[in-house]
Amino acid sequence: QVQFVESGGGLVQPGESLTLSCTGSSGTVNNYAVGWIRQAPGKEREEISCISESDGITYYAAPVKGRFTISRDNRKNTVYLQMNGLKSEDTATYYCAIAMRTTYLSNNYKCYFSPTDDSWGQGTQVTVSS
Repeated sequence: QVQFVESGGGLVQPGESLTLSCTGSSGTVNNYAVGWIRQAPGKEREEISCISESDGITYYAAPVKGRFTISRDNRKNTVYLQMNGLKSEDTATYYCAIAMRTTYLSNNYKCYFSPTDDSWGQGTQVTVSS
């Protein structure tokens, strides 16, 4: 099983950008859809984006759609999340994980995750504040 390591977080001002990286420290991500999930203190986990194995099919949650872009480089065993126009409400710990299940019905791509899956890393903190 893949074990992820997230990096790239930090403290930024509103409107600035960050690019997060999610690298498999063991195993390969090539055969799996991978997503980004965030959790703010006291809030429930929120799936924000997901990308298919190789065809570039993506999902974005409404709060980040148009601002965030997910991509992957399977040769580098890495998934990225480009975050533009950051807002204070984007402040959270960001995790990546393998999707345990995906659906693609009526041209709507969805990913489903398990918090107990071993692919989850320690996350990377994103703080957006003026």
